[in-house]
Amino acid sequence: MAMFQNLSDRIQGVFKRLRGKGALTENDVSEAMREVRVALLEADVNFRVVKDLVARIKERAVGTEVLHSLTPGQQVIKIVNEELVALMGGTESKIAIASKPPTVIMLVGLQGAGKTTHAAKLVHHFKKQGKHPMLAACDIYRPAAVKQLCVLGEQVGVPVFSQEKAKPADIAAAALKQAASNGQDIVVIDTAGRLHINEELMDELGHIKDKVTPHEIIIVVDAMIGQDSVNVAEQFHQKLGLTGVILSKLDGDTRGGAALSVKAVTGCPIKFAGIGEKIEALEVFYPERMASRILGMGDVLTLIEKAEQAVDAEKARQLEEKIRKQELNLEDFLDQIAAVRNMGSFSSLLEMIPGVGNQLKDVTIDENQFNRAEAIIRSMTQEERQHPSIIKDSRKKRIAAGSGATVQDVGRLLKQYEDSKKMMKQMTQMPGLKADKFKDKAGKKKKAQKGKKKRKR
Repeated sequence: MAMFQNLSDRIQGVFKRLRGKGALTENDVSEAMREVRVALLEADVNFRVVKDLVARIKERAVGTEVLHSLTPGQQVIKIVNEELVALMGGTESKIAIASKPPTVIMLVGLQGAGKTTHAAKLVHHFKKQGKHPMLAACDIYRPAAVKQLCVLGEQVGVPVFSQEKAKPADIAAAALKQAASNGQDIVVIDTAGRLHINEELMDELGHIKDKVTPHEIIIVVDAMIGQDSVNVAEQFHQKLGLTGVILSKLDGDTRGGAALSVKAVTGCPIKFAGIGEKIEALEVFYPERMASRILGMGDVLTLIEKAEQAVDAEKARQLEEKIRKQELNLEDFLDQIAAVRNMGSFSSLLEMIPGVGNQLKDVTIDENQFNRAEAIIRSMTQEERQHPSIIKDSRKKRIAAGSGATVQDVGRLLKQYEDSKKMMKQMTQMPGLKADKFKDKAGKKKKAQKGKKKRKR
C-alpha cells in the first residue's frame, strides 16, 4: 500500500541491519528502537501511541530469550509484528448483526470524508454476503446528496429510502419501518456532515441515534488528513459513542498514522478500509494482515480471497483442461486479463506476495499494458483469437490499425502468448498438478447452489 511505503521502507531497513548481526546487545535494540520511533513519528502516528508502543517492544526485545536466541533479529521482528497487531485492535472487528432484523448501521463523519460513497460500498459488501440491505438518505443539506445516493443505490442494486421536507431523524425511523415490512435485513443510514464539528451537527446526529437506536455507529474518516482524522474520530466518539471506524483513501499517498493511532486513541476498532473509488474497493480491516504488509511480509490471505472472488471455479477447471490439452487461445488470455483486473492493480497484488513487493518497489509497472493487450485481442476476428497461428503480417497491420497499437505491439503480444503456452506445457508436466481440485471446488459450488434453490422452494 502506498500509504505505508515510507514507514515500511524505514522499518524494514532497521530489521535488515538487525538480521545481519549474529548476536544482539541491549545497545543494538535501543538504537533500532530509536529509528523505529522516528519512523513512526514521521508516519504521523500519535506521539503518545509511539512512546507506549516503543516502550513495550523494547521491554520485550531486551529479554533473555531474545538476546540469547539463535535468531535474535527474527525474534525482534516477531515482537514488533505482535505489538503492531495489538495496536490496531488484535483481530478483525465484525459488524454487530441484530438478532431481530433489521440491523441498523449509522454512518457519520465530516463533509468530504466519503460517507455517501462508503454507504454504497458497505451495502454492496453485505449484498455479496447474501444479505438484503437498504440505504436511508438522511443528508438533506448537501446539494444532490440524496440524488448521489440514489444513483449509487441503483448501481449496486439496493433500494434507497428518502423523504422530502422531513427531518433526518424522522426519515431514519420511516426507513426502518419500511425495511422491516419489505424484508430488508440491514439499513445503512447516510447522515449529513459539516466542514467542521459543531453543536448543530452533533444534536442532529444525537436525535437520529435516539430515534432508531443503531446497532453500529461508524465514522468514516479520511486517512489523507493523518492525525486530524484521529482527533475528529475522538470528538465524535465522545458525543455519540462510536462502535467502529472506516478509513477512506487508504490507497492514497498518506503516511499511515491514522490507521496505527485510531484504535489506541479512541478505543474504536477499524472495521473497514476504503482502497479506491470503485464500489468494490472496500476491504475488511485485518490488523494482522496490515502489520504483515508494513513489515514487508506480504498478505497472502487477502491475495487468495481476491483470487477466489475474481476467478470462477468452473472456468478455472475448464482453463486447466485447455492447458493440459495445449488448447489455450487468446480468448482465454482475455479472460485472464479480466480476472486480474477484478483483483485490483497489479502493483497492489505484488505487494501482497511475501518478499516480492519489497524487491520490486522501485520497478514501475505499466498498468496500461493490460488495456493495450485487451484492445489488440478485441480487434481480432473470432477465428484469429482461437487460432493465433494464422496471424501473419497483413493481419497484424489490420489488428494494429483497429486497436491503435503498432505492428510491433501486436507481435510482442503474440510472442507473450506463445511463451505462456510453453510455460503452461512445462507446468502440466510437473508432478502434483491435478485438475481434481478445480473439479471438487466447482462441484461443491454447484451442490451449494442446488441446496439454496431447494431451501427457497
